[in-house]
Amino acid sequence: MLDSVKITRRQSEIRQALAGLVGKATPTDDETRSMETMDAEYRANETRYRAALIAEDGERREAGAELETRSGTEWGEMVAGFELRQIALALDEGRALTGRTAEVVQELRSAGGFRGMPVPWQALERRAGETIASGTPNPLQTRPIIDRIFPDSVAARMGAAMISIPSGAVEWPVTTSAVTAGWQATETGGVGGPSAYATTDKALAPNNTLGIGMKITRKTLLQSGPALEEAIRRDMNGAIGQALDQAVFRGEGSSGEPLGIIPGVVTYGITSTAIGAVATWAVFRAAVARFMAANAAGSPDAVKLLIRPEVWSYMDGVLITSTAVSEWDRMIANIPAANIAMSPNALAAPTGTPLACTALLATNTGGVAPIFIGAWGAVDLIRDPFSDAQSGGLRLTALATMDVTVARGAQLEVLTGVRVA
Repeated sequence: MLDSVKITRRQSEIRQALAGLVGKATPTDDETRSMETMDAEYRANETRYRAALIAEDGERREAGAELETRSGTEWGEMVAGFELRQIALALDEGRALTGRTAEVVQELRSAGGFRGMPVPWQALERRAGETIASGTPNPLQTRPIIDRIFPDSVAARMGAAMISIPSGAVEWPVTTSAVTAGWQATETGGVGGPSAYATTDKALAPNNTLGIGMKITRKTLLQSGPALEEAIRRDMNGAIGQALDQAVFRGEGSSGEPLGIIPGVVTYGITSTAIGAVATWAVFRAAVARFMAANAAGSPDAVKLLIRPEVWSYMDGVLITSTAVSEWDRMIANIPAANIAMSPNALAAPTGTPLACTALLATNTGGVAPIFIGAWGAVDLIRDPFSDAQSGGLRLTALATMDVTVARGAQLEVLTGVRVA
């Protein structure tokens, strides 16, 4: 029993005893001393009661934190034992699901409708240190966080946040009002008038579905189970990662693609600066300075940079006059190398004469990611039993619904016409 409850009960007993003694017109000496004793005990118990409530409040907070994280921990443990091999065999042979795989599939089906077999996003991660020995998988680390599915993707390195959405659309209200401050000019004068507090909703909607097709031969199905599972996970992970990076940065917003960052500079309110000059540290320094002047970044090391490999090759080959220091050395002296991502997939190849390409700068402001990527439900894995029936093969289609949006355009800047020749 809690100490506060015990004290409360004792206080109630004291009040009842005192009520009986106070009602007497002429109490005896023993009754008078008893009233004084109980009165002193009652006052002391009030202090003890407050101390007990403070102590128990901390215990309740700790217990509540444990309850809040317990469900996520249990789900992570279930997904850690999820086997894609069972999904492939169930689709091919109709074999019943067992163990944690069956529990995960049942939970996903209860949360949303799927035509095929639902596969949790966490099951597609490439687990560090996972090896195959004696036909038994040995995953050493489980990371049940949705934004760690593609740890090597350019979107993750540029600070994009991946949000798991069970169903429906999700909106983030972003402040767009220009609240002003003003000093009182005279003793009787007024300060600046009130400004309306306005917000703009940034929405993620399940309008874009990515499909991944896989063809598994009969020979592959008869090979080692864990080897098949790892191969399917690796192929799906690579296909989704490549398509997602292209959509986030280069998506045209048509033909089923979400609107990416670079084609959507006007829609998202992103600053686009035409450089029209060769790639140098001075070019990127000016862009970083604009970030800092707009209060989007506090220092150069808070900026993330996405460039083509050709930009690195050119800058590393250009030396400062009479020195052995290159333009690339000057840049990484201010922007950490860990903040610079190079990708031939996320950015288009250089074009024109002289060759020029596009670069992107991003920063996290106030803990808010510059890019939001929404992933709905789970990967829906559907079997085609007819296309490869003659060869005994298995054809799978994985459907993933995702969308992209930008919270604040001020956290991004596109540089066009960055020459590499």
